Amino acid sequence: MTVSDHIRDKLAQVPHQPGVYLMKDRLGTVIYVGKARDLRRRVSQYFQPSRRRGWDPKFNTLVEAIADFDWHRVRSEAEAVLLEGRLIKEFRPRYNISFRDDKRFLLVKVNLNDPIPRFTLTRLQNDPAARYFGPFASSGALRRTLSLVRQKFNLRGCRALTPTEADYRHCLYAHLRVCTAPCIGNVTPEQYRLQVQAACDFLAGRCEEMAAELEAQMKQAAAALNFEKAAELRDLLRDLRRTTQRTEKFERLPYSLPLAVNPEAELRALAEALGLPAPPARIEGFDISNISGTLKVASLVSFWQGRPDRAHYRRFRIKTVAGQDDFACMAEVIRRRYRRLLSELAGGGTGTPRGEETDAGRASPADLQRVIHDVRARLNGRPARADTDAAAVGPRPPTGARLPDLILIDGGKGQVNAARAELEKLGLGTLPVIGLAKEFEEIHRAGETAPLRLGLDHPAIKLLQRIRDEAHRVANSYNARLRLRKISESVLDEFPGIGQARKAALLKRFGSVQRLRRATVAEIAAVPGFGGETAARFKAFLDARFAAPEPAPAR
Repeated sequence: MTVSDHIRDKLAQVPHQPGVYLMKDRLGTVIYVGKARDLRRRVSQYFQPSRRRGWDPKFNTLVEAIADFDWHRVRSEAEAVLLEGRLIKEFRPRYNISFRDDKRFLLVKVNLNDPIPRFTLTRLQNDPAARYFGPFASSGALRRTLSLVRQKFNLRGCRALTPTEADYRHCLYAHLRVCTAPCIGNVTPEQYRLQVQAACDFLAGRCEEMAAELEAQMKQAAAALNFEKAAELRDLLRDLRRTTQRTEKFERLPYSLPLAVNPEAELRALAEALGLPAPPARIEGFDISNISGTLKVASLVSFWQGRPDRAHYRRFRIKTVAGQDDFACMAEVIRRRYRRLLSELAGGGTGTPRGEETDAGRASPADLQRVIHDVRARLNGRPARADTDAAAVGPRPPTGARLPDLILIDGGKGQVNAARAELEKLGLGTLPVIGLAKEFEEIHRAGETAPLRLGLDHPAIKLLQRIRDEAHRVANSYNARLRLRKISESVLDEFPGIGQARKAALLKRFGSVQRLRRATVAEIAAVPGFGGETAARFKAFLDARFAAPEPAPAR
């Protein structure tokens, strides 16, 4: 395999440190995420002749698809595991198999406000009053260390939220004198809470004394030729250090991690191809999704400096269009989006909450006219008013409301013209609007007859494809979610006399129609709004509705 000069130069910059690496194709899409103890050595293996390539078709195909790569350094191998899982869930690369589900790494949870606090394992941080430790890359090391902590600090291991004397009679921890048994008053709740606090300090990393003690015991066992005991202490010491090592949580994707091969160059190329005065810092992309004119939805994705800005994503449910009319749907979405945005700019708002866009506004017509005047001045190259001037271009996206520098429509000339007409009604006719048609990746511009063809390898096309594909993904996922919800709830609508309140109560109690089917008459009758007779009729309705069809007679 011939290695390009770009990849060869980049390999020379990769450090000999732990971290994660992201392999990308020619469009800048992440196709594989991996971790490494030594980044330079691991990444270089992909671009060297290997015996493995002769018999592993998956690896061979991956190597042939690699056009570029990125890396991100971390402090330890455990952090590399955590970040790898986070990135795989974020990008869902086609060549990764592990970590693609919604499973998370383990956390240790303790709530000091409980009467008798206990340490439990969880994967979600859904209790704001609790204290969490982790996440931990190795679940086995965590469980063994937690067992050591319970023995060291005499903590309880029972599951009861508030154990009683009845629980004590069956408690193995108390009878082995591992637990101080606060449930029967051996220690006061205040004394036991001090034990828990000491264990919290231990899990937070203050374990030097115990580590030194285990290491001394290990050396003593080895000197006495008790190698089995020494190996046991060695493994315990290793688990202790792995668990209490400080790691970064990676709650959010590191923003410094580039998501494209060279987004700055792509933005410059896009500005040059479209004749824009400067590279567009904020690009907003739109897409429509529907199935035969039903459940019509739209998506808005926002890119800042060539990278996704998910805090400004929006989803729309089409409200005024009957039937299947993509042009009218696009017009409605553009109208609602920029009418609301102008209102926010005039009223000093900071944007709507992430989710479905609404039409509520706070600004008066005079305020809107003032904002439109300032926007026109900025687009024509004149300085705008200080209070509505765009945020300065920087490495992080601005949090406030801001008009885009470019609008991208998923579609051809019809969708672009529909969007342009709505923008002109709002006084934003000078905002650049383009459409990207899928068949030949042609760029359609308002007022231009012939489309612009730059070629599939052009940096501007790669950027527009990423924005278009992201808008398509968001719209389709929203449509699928609404469709699944409608299918589930439509079955309940068929039952005579059921209203929105009863239906909501059923779904809140059982979660889904599938669980409702398995419920008994007594369980259904316990739902507010259902009596015994109604519950029995509803159960019979579900049994008949989901009864297996009779087999066709043999011919």
